[in-house]
Amino acid sequence: MTQLLAPHFTAPAALDDALRRDGHAALAPEGLAQLAGLELAALDAWLPAWDRLPPDAYLRDGGRYRRRRHGSFVLSGEALTAVPQRAHWQPVSYNALHGGIERWFEPLEPALAGDPAFARLLLALGRACSARKGEQPWYVEAHQFRIDTTDGIGRPTPEGAHRDGVDFVAVILAAREGVKGGESRVFEAEGPAGQRFTLTRPWTTLLLDDERVIHETTPIQPAAPGGHRDTLVLTYRAHGFQDPQQGGAANR
Repeated sequence: MTQLLAPHFTAPAALDDALRRDGHAALAPEGLAQLAGLELAALDAWLPAWDRLPPDAYLRDGGRYRRRRHGSFVLSGEALTAVPQRAHWQPVSYNALHGGIERWFEPLEPALAGDPAFARLLLALGRACSARKGEQPWYVEAHQFRIDTTDGIGRPTPEGAHRDGVDFVAVILAAREGVKGGESRVFEAEGPAGQRFTLTRPWTTLLLDDERVIHETTPIQPAAPGGHRDTLVLTYRAHGFQDPQQGGAANR
């Protein structure tokens, strides 16, 4: 069996230093729980929602391996406000495969989006973003993903190594069952350095400064029937959501 490289974990108290130095940091599940002031059991309560994700109807590579839901929020100080369901949009410059189109995904289930624990998680990560770039309203998009191996190969990032056009990205592993592959890779956007590792434990979190690093996750293959990899991806952007009417630079 191939040995999986584990990420170097950062303690929550050292998160800002790691982001400033490296442009990325990984939190162990216990670190994420500590950061958000939650018990891991509160996060585990969300797991059944991944079994109810609808198929992603916008995959342009012809695949059927991705299921997802999407929600949007505005975080201002310690207040989190849900935004009426809106399209997810990225410019082609950030997503050559799926950019330039409005993608209307099914919304997050109310039991998740309205859970006080979910708000605490978003607020905690927002405080980390503000510590790095100054306190301000954050425009947050939440994506639930399931990548499965029904057709043999599932691609967590079919667009390849990329930036998302936001300020920060949090990739939170929810489950990894019966798969091999799925290695996370982080590269300097303006340099040669890079790291690779595999997220294996539920609620392990990779936090990325999107202006400084490029990231991708390698394809997964089945190691057992029903193999899948579930994530919650949260993006934080200052000055507005990406908007097709303004070329992706909403209010910037």
